[in-house]
Amino acid sequence: MSVPAFQDISKAANDLLGKDFYHLSAGTIEVKSNTPNNVAFKVNGKSSHEKATSGTIEGKYTDKLNGFTLTQTWNTANILDTKFEMADNITKGLKAEGIFSFLPQSQAKGAKFNLHFKQSNFHGRAFFDLLKGPTANIDAVVGHDGFLAGASAGYNVQTAQITGYSAAVGYLAPSYSTAITATDNLSVFAASYYHKVNSQVEAGAKATWNSKTGNNVGLEVATKYRLDPVSFVKAKINDRGVAAVAYNVLLREGVTLGVGASFDTQKLDQATHKVGTSFTFES
Repeated sequence: MSVPAFQDISKAANDLLGKDFYHLSAGTIEVKSNTPNNVAFKVNGKSSHEKATSGTIEGKYTDKLNGFTLTQTWNTANILDTKFEMADNITKGLKAEGIFSFLPQSQAKGAKFNLHFKQSNFHGRAFFDLLKGPTANIDAVVGHDGFLAGASAGYNVQTAQITGYSAAVGYLAPSYSTAITATDNLSVFAASYYHKVNSQVEAGAKATWNSKTGNNVGLEVATKYRLDPVSFVKAKINDRGVAAVAYNVLLREGVTLGVGASFDTQKLDQATHKVGTSFTFES
């Protein structure tokens, strides 16, 4: 199995615990389309439970032959982002990215340069913010026979100071994975476990302890059950008694519906519960 990036060492458990729970927004709609000349368009809109709305328009052109990708994004905050990607041009496994942002209202600009280098037993990344600091964030993961070890560090070039560091270890197998991470200068510890029980059932859990805030350990468990080839349900609960459920179904080719809700089981008589829906259209 390939070595993941540092942030993805516990990806399987994090995705099970965090993705496809539609109560986080009151309503979400996403429209995706592809053209014959390798241009993909995506429009996303969200309505929060506080009645705020936001949206993003994205266009992506990919030249698969030359490993070049151009992505242009514009959102309702009036931020324009342009991203250039070049993969496997200099050497196999190396991808370079240039990301440029512009906010017309304030004339604020941003410029970032990123490098990704991936081999069979190594995955390294470097992120440079050219206008702020400048700063650099570097992480790397090495792997052998499913065992993973990684570390990350941030550095401010202007002040010549390390701005943060993290470490992680894990084990990745075809049907299960486990990881221990230490982030925020090795002060926040998390242990996660994911298990694909069979083709229908997935289960996972994550425990988190912040050494700066006390001895309490946060715990969250989740499961996913595939009802049939076009639908699944998910459920999770944490140590504070907040539970969430979700249902996802492919209504027809290219149309997906998601419905979700969360409940505070310790405050069932109060208006703390949330419900959300999501529609995705693809063509």
